[in-house]
Amino acid sequence: MEPILLYGFPLGSSMGLVAALEWLGKPYRLSRVDMLGEMRTPPYARLNARHETPVLITDDGRALSETMAIAAWLEARDSERRISFDPHSSEADRMHQLMAFVNTGFTGAFTPLWVALEMEKPDPELQARLRSFGRERVIERHDKLEAMIGDTPFLLGERPTLADGVLIGVARWLEFHEVARPSRWPKLAALRERIEAEPAVKFATAIENGETPTGSGALLGQVPLAEIVERFGK
Repeated sequence: MEPILLYGFPLGSSMGLVAALEWLGKPYRLSRVDMLGEMRTPPYARLNARHETPVLITDDGRALSETMAIAAWLEARDSERRISFDPHSSEADRMHQLMAFVNTGFTGAFTPLWVALEMEKPDPELQARLRSFGRERVIERHDKLEAMIGDTPFLLGERPTLADGVLIGVARWLEFHEVARPSRWPKLAALRERIEAEPAVKFATAIENGETPTGSGALLGQVPLAEIVERFGK
């Protein structure tokens, strides 16, 4: 069977993995998950007990969670090296380094902002402290990433890779949380513009928004979440 990626909306980090699947060009399916609703329900825990997206149903029917694990699964099957590099190369090491940074400190810096936003019982004083701390952390992590970006069109050269996909799903949170203007980090802003102009990223964003765009042809359809839980949930 084809792998099935469970992607979250709204503004899920998993949008970048949808783009990566498009760049990869191999058959896949998707399953749309409302992160503010069905992701938090008991049935979803059968797929991921931590109630998070993304989740990949592998071609042998296993539920694989965590962005880095899913990226590694895709990398291992990228026989044409469309989104990755020879695993023994310096480029592969650099790609893993960048993905790890984005998926840990860079993504994690937004956590206080999400906590403040999603707090069930409003606590204005605590929410203000969380937002202040979150903004400081996000700015600091953006400063670090700006210093890591080279002079190539994409993070690792002339073409987008898994690292660009992992980044683009998260980087847009900067504007959503109104932390700062993207222009504060000119290299990152230019990089984001190039990635966002990619047809695969436009496709992934439209899919996230519930539209039915025309992509590469690799997407074979969407599978209802209830069916995924029934077939593959523990």
